[in-house]
Amino acid sequence: MKSTLREVIEWLVCIIIAVALALIVRYYIGTPTIVQQTSMTPTLKENERLWLNRWGRTTKKMPDRGDIITFEAPSVTKVSEDMIDLNNPVAIYNNKPKNVLKKFTYYVLESGKKSYIKRVIGLPGDYVEITDGKVYINGEQLEENYLKPGVVTDMIQGHGDESYFNKFTVPENCVFAMGDNRPGSTDCRAFGCIPLEKIEGKVLFRFWPFSKFGGVD
Repeated sequence: MKSTLREVIEWLVCIIIAVALALIVRYYIGTPTIVQQTSMTPTLKENERLWLNRWGRTTKKMPDRGDIITFEAPSVTKVSEDMIDLNNPVAIYNNKPKNVLKKFTYYVLESGKKSYIKRVIGLPGDYVEITDGKVYINGEQLEENYLKPGVVTDMIQGHGDESYFNKFTVPENCVFAMGDNRPGSTDCRAFGCIPLEKIEGKVLFRFWPFSKFGGVD
C-alpha cells in the first residue's frame, strides 16, 4: 500500500514538474500559434501554424523593422481624436487583471487574451508619414516588397473612419505595426503604437502547412 502511494506521489510530482517546465518554455522561450486573421495576407494565411520566439520579450529586446510580431490587443481598437495624445501616440491598455490568479490565467495561460499579428514598420524615434498610399520613414519611402501588387497604404480604415496616425514620431520603447493586407487590417493606424512590454513574440518560422515550412519574410 505504501509502495503504491509513493508511486502515485512520484507520478504527480513528475507531472507537476513537466507542466511547470512546459509553462516556462511557453512564456519565456517560444510557443506555437495559429493565424486567426486575414490581416497579414498574402504573407500569412488563416489557419497557418507558426512558431513564436519569445526570448525577445524575456530579454526586452526591441524587434527589427520588418519583423512579424504578435502583441496583446489594445483595450480600445478604434480611438477618437479626443482619446489620444498625438504627441505621445501610444495604444490604450486598461485590461489589467486584479489578482494573482487572474494574472496567471491571463498572462501565462493566456486565457481570455486577444492578440494581433502584424509587421513592424516604425521603431522608436522614427518619424512616420502615410501619404498618397505610401509609407515614409524619416522622409524616405519604405520599400515594401511583401505587399500584394497594387496595394496602397491608406489613412482610412476598413470601417471608413479616418486615422489620426498619419504623421507622428514613434514614442520611446514602442513600435508602429501594420498588417500586410492594408485594406483589411485593423492596426496601429487605428489605435496607436504598441509598447514593448505588450509584444508577445516574434514569428520565427512557419511549420504548417508542411509545403510552406520555413522562415517568414
